[in-house]
Amino acid sequence: MSQRNILIIDDDPALRLGLVETLRALGYGAQEAASVAAAREMLASSAPNAVLLDLQLGTESGLDLLPDLVATWPETPVLMMTAHGSVESAVRAMQRGAETYLQKPLNIDELEIVLARVCTTGSLKKQVVERRKRKQKEFSFASIVAHSEAMKRVLDQAGRVAESPASTVLLLGESGTGKGMVARAIHYASARAPCPFHTVTCSAIPEHLLEAELMGHEKGAFTDAKEKRHGVFEAADGGTVFLDEIGDMPLALQAKLLGVLEERSFSRIGSTETVSIDVRIIAATHRDLNALVEEGKFRADLLYRLRVVPIVIPPLRDRREDILPLADRFIRHFIGEFGRPVEGLSEMAKNRLRTHPWPGNVRELRNVMERAMLFAHEGLLQEDDLLLDDGYPTAAPRHVPAPPPPQPRMASAPLPITDDAIYTLPSGGVSLEDLERHLIHQAMERAGGNKSRAARILGISRDQIRYRLDKMSKA
Repeated sequence: MSQRNILIIDDDPALRLGLVETLRALGYGAQEAASVAAAREMLASSAPNAVLLDLQLGTESGLDLLPDLVATWPETPVLMMTAHGSVESAVRAMQRGAETYLQKPLNIDELEIVLARVCTTGSLKKQVVERRKRKQKEFSFASIVAHSEAMKRVLDQAGRVAESPASTVLLLGESGTGKGMVARAIHYASARAPCPFHTVTCSAIPEHLLEAELMGHEKGAFTDAKEKRHGVFEAADGGTVFLDEIGDMPLALQAKLLGVLEERSFSRIGSTETVSIDVRIIAATHRDLNALVEEGKFRADLLYRLRVVPIVIPPLRDRREDILPLADRFIRHFIGEFGRPVEGLSEMAKNRLRTHPWPGNVRELRNVMERAMLFAHEGLLQEDDLLLDDGYPTAAPRHVPAPPPPQPRMASAPLPITDDAIYTLPSGGVSLEDLERHLIHQAMERAGGNKSRAARILGISRDQIRYRLDKMSKA
């Protein structure tokens, strides 16, 4: 653990010398400043763990420097020192941001206890701030890939929402499009960033527990309520609650959510006490809420209240300019995670990614790249590494075709092999079995032995060409 450093700001050289020796004896490092001007010069350097600031600095006052210290080093506790202690000066010091107040001559035992406490608190504050900064960077709008015009419009809308006081946002889009990323970006780009961000997936929590998760409960409110518990709304006060899959929220709870949105307050289960909150609600769904309203499964009044600011996130197939940049980002991420010496994607792999329909959107792309990187060796990822034909549904479900009925053997005629040939049935007839074998062999040669590529050349599925190759090998 690195040594904690204390900055002493006092115009008395004898006192500074004594404090330096005392602090070093207590295991602290020490820096000194004899005036307000000298202290201001030090503000550009790294923040100390705590500041001991004298109230009287010659003709100047430490109270004049205190706001600068607090503004520059907000997580660093400032301890005011004075030989002229009074309630008024103590109050002014606290109002301007001082952590506490010490009276001269300093009591060494008291100083040791206070420094240990404020340094620990300050360290925790710094960790919280650093964690928040990391999250602001990780979940910033800049972290979201948006090369396509469609996605640029989404981020522009979301950025405007983040800067606004809008309390309700509705994110619409298919599963896997990145609604959660946009929700977090809105939170961390807003003035609510210092406060919590909580996610509740409405489809993942049983109906009887979802209300308790959101509203909290009192001890004994129901069988398993063995102690009082704050809900997500209360825990996120000042911040953001992301209600994912809002379309799956039970009707009874929808009415209570509407009340929270309208009144900005609620009561815990088992309590009559009203809890007031200030939270931004970001709801998201891949379902058609208008259709659910018509079916009586979603409240129309809640829908009107939620879609004050609706943002539609397009599917990946409608923003193909984002596919390769996303793939590159995932490759860089998994290089660090798996330690694979992969340089990127081959041209054929890029083309395969561009043309895949991506029914699972960005989530599917991430999974494909993770799997490819997991088994990759070095160099460029090839089309075969993507395994896009294994287990991925297309527009129609795949099936293994039934074996064709036996065909009578006929004398085969030579077939022309050209790229643009149109085949005409020879006068002597042709064996369909021989023709199929001939075309499959030709497709496999052009595809370099790649079954997936050969299947695309022939306009059939990988399962179908695999079946035919197996049949031919047994013939």
